[in-house]
Amino acid sequence: MFLVTGATGQVGRRVVRLLRERDVPVRAFVRLASRYTELEHRGAEIFVGDLKRDKDIQKACQGVRAVISTHGSNESNAEEDAQTIDYQANVELIDQAKDAGAEHFTFISVLGVERGYEDAPVFKAKWEVERYLQASGLNHTILRPSGFASNLLAPAERFRQTGIYLLVGDPINRTSIVSTDDLARIAAESAEREGARNQVFCVGGPEVLRREDIPKTFGRIFDREPTILNLPLLAVIILEWYRQVIINVSVLWALILCLALALVVKSLLPLPAVLVGLDEIQLITIVVGVFWKGRPYWR
Repeated sequence: MFLVTGATGQVGRRVVRLLRERDVPVRAFVRLASRYTELEHRGAEIFVGDLKRDKDIQKACQGVRAVISTHGSNESNAEEDAQTIDYQANVELIDQAKDAGAEHFTFISVLGVERGYEDAPVFKAKWEVERYLQASGLNHTILRPSGFASNLLAPAERFRQTGIYLLVGDPINRTSIVSTDDLARIAAESAEREGARNQVFCVGGPEVLRREDIPKTFGRIFDREPTILNLPLLAVIILEWYRQVIINVSVLWALILCLALALVVKSLLPLPAVLVGLDEIQLITIVVGVFWKGRPYWR
């Protein structure tokens, strides 16, 4: 029996699907409010529970041979959920899996988790879980995926409608995009692969892209020339062009506040599609972009 947490998520749902296609018994840990009918139809055993409850985790782990942890916290309350869902729930899962005699634990972490991001609660939580799992004595596989290709669906749809792509950060920064299907396949097979035992794998796509390559790819797909907007770089360039403004630290901080205010306003008003869909991570990246482009003036 395999236990899959986060079984209704992007990765978890695919893991359950792949295991059931091989007739592997699967227990899918789901929330009552989630949509799990598909998993039930595929023959998975549905366990309705709450990862914040230790008793639910203990019951879910009974009789399992392997655990695949794919769940993640909700961005709406990042710090609290990182503590309870990303950290405590996984630590309890590891303890209960070990007590139940499980043979293998697969943990979906995140690329770059080892870099010590003090202001990123999810990264810190996953890093601590990695260390706890490695010291637990359980056979394990840790997967550190890069960005999901599915996260580009919304920007692709906006590009199809408008031809505009909002590029956040330095255009020449490199990235690798992984398919959730590929990640799920690796996770589903990790418990059976001798070479995956007690290993950490970074998981990316077939090629490394620059951020500026993404709108170019969209342009080829939709047969239109992309209009690329980079808010922080564009803002600093406009300030440089408008010579009546003396760029200094105070001006750049004011620019950051204006960009942040713009994101708040866009969440309250029906603004154009190009300004829709920015999340907390992208806001941080925009601020970093201002720091990067305005670095000659931070003095």
